[in-house]
Amino acid sequence: MVNRTSLRPAAAPAALALSLTLLLAACGGQDSAEGTSGSDSESVSGSIAIDGSSTVGPLTEAAQELFVSEQPDVDITVGTSGTGGGFEAFCAGKTVISNASRPIEAEEAKLCKQEGIEYTELQVAIDALTVVTNPDVGVTCIATEELKTIWEPAAEGKITNWSQVNPEFPDLPLNLFGPGTDSGTFDYFTDAINGEEGASRSDYESSEDDNVIVEGVSGTEGGMGYFGYTFYEENQDSLTALEVDSGDGCVAPSPETAQSGEYTPLSRPLYVYVSNKAYAEESQVAAFVDFYIANLTEIAEAAKFIPLNDEQTSETESRLDSLGA
Repeated sequence: MVNRTSLRPAAAPAALALSLTLLLAACGGQDSAEGTSGSDSESVSGSIAIDGSSTVGPLTEAAQELFVSEQPDVDITVGTSGTGGGFEAFCAGKTVISNASRPIEAEEAKLCKQEGIEYTELQVAIDALTVVTNPDVGVTCIATEELKTIWEPAAEGKITNWSQVNPEFPDLPLNLFGPGTDSGTFDYFTDAINGEEGASRSDYESSEDDNVIVEGVSGTEGGMGYFGYTFYEENQDSLTALEVDSGDGCVAPSPETAQSGEYTPLSRPLYVYVSNKAYAEESQVAAFVDFYIANLTEIAEAAKFIPLNDEQTSETESRLDSLGA
């Protein structure tokens, strides 16, 4: 197993950069003193350290790019050490915002409490965790039980060919790529498919950088992997997204099926966790978080994320109001 960690996400693709440019132009039609919705006319400065999920990272980077265009004196760094790695840094006080593709776990919350880190959880988007293959595989739909056959711990060293999973699948080597154990995507997938968080075969190429997984699957015969829907959208010309059958027929990952709940069990919420102390005492942190949530739908759509529905948006805004109270 190869474990490669990216401390910084890859640069935004051209399509994302164009989308953000258009969004900025649309928001920037106001007087510059007014700025984008949710921004403050008062200039702020300082630094903001963010780390965590590689799935949520591109969304927060999109918010960063737009925010810094209005507040150029704020230095924001966005790391992608995985959800678990992000919480470790956050609870140690090394960051003030943590990107997460799963809720904080009891042990992580305990560590934050021990270190005196109080926080607020804000849902920022929805994800359709997407199982992808090399297009040459030729499979279009897979049952959740077949995914378990491939990824459960008992499969290690034994399930090595597609035809072993289903006789109708091709006689091709099964080459697996996926997130590392610090990833919230890993935690969510193993729980949803294998029935226990963290339970997985380990003989696959792992990385906290989803771009490495994309390259592995698209460039390897019989390749299969999984990651957030955004990375499939950005690379759909070189990958096949599998429909998933959890018992009610094959359902493709999409914004519509994720929002409606049809895409089960792999649709999930995405979060940012904000340090209450930093929000209250550091004006640049409060300004960025306010901006992020005020423009959440537009940022999500520009960055090709699945936006929250109206009820979820209201809940996030209510949580933010409580944070600022």
